[in-house]
Amino acid sequence: MTTERRTAELREVQGPSALGGGSRRFFDLLWLISVTEFKRVYFGTVLGYLWSLIRPLLLFSVLLLVFTQVFRVGGDKVEHYPVFLLMGIVLYTFFSEATSNAVTSVVSQEGVVRKTQFPRAVIPLATSVTAMFNLLLNLIIVLVFILAFGVTPAWSWLLFPVALAFLFVGAAGVSMALSALYVRFRDTAIIWVVLAQVLLYLTPILYPVNALGEETKERLLMCNPLSVIFEQVRVWVLHEAAAPTAVEAAGGWLGLVPAAVIFFGTIGFGAWYFNREAPRIAEAL
Repeated sequence: MTTERRTAELREVQGPSALGGGSRRFFDLLWLISVTEFKRVYFGTVLGYLWSLIRPLLLFSVLLLVFTQVFRVGGDKVEHYPVFLLMGIVLYTFFSEATSNAVTSVVSQEGVVRKTQFPRAVIPLATSVTAMFNLLLNLIIVLVFILAFGVTPAWSWLLFPVALAFLFVGAAGVSMALSALYVRFRDTAIIWVVLAQVLLYLTPILYPVNALGEETKERLLMCNPLSVIFEQVRVWVLHEAAAPTAVEAAGGWLGLVPAAVIFFGTIGFGAWYFNREAPRIAEAL
């Protein structure tokens, strides 16, 4: 009898899960934390939310000068190159901001993580939602540029939210994986800074995918899920005559299989790993 009681007392008690507390509570907390973080970033600054617009515009100005006047990538060689460049910078800024801020998000919220039945997945996902708020503000400037450069609205613009949805889900999956990995491996932050910089150049942002000139290089580039999204945005929004669709750039539907495997594999791994680590995060901190 005594042995049975001791065994019962020493049984393992699971910590709060990634989605603990119910779906309604989960989404309420997600919205609250995202809005609070968005306001906090610009609280006390002179320009406030305008910084969300100024930062990508400054980067855009420098890169436009370099790639049109120095390397001659844009200009007459690419139709609507300034708009193409700005759109890519704004979209990649969202991905980079969401994932980079997510790396240390769980550790920085240690006090909240230790609370009972707190849905811990809210923390990394909130970084993606907050970054989406900034993206929506930046898209206002992008729209002004699009219209100013003579790009006429088309029905394909209605497909743009589909691309945003894929980009958001991809960023959320990466964010969950990075935030959970950083709890145990602090090298994650340094590694991701390097990888994020590499992804910038492996995504058709500074150059169009058809500027590579070789089908082999184009197909290798399209193994990057971000390349698929960005190239399709170029077709749907800018509807350039010379711009190939993601399927054409990949050499057919089968050419998109590597990108699809990487995309859904990353999302699946992020969700699985975070859900596995969630009950033990407080112990690892």
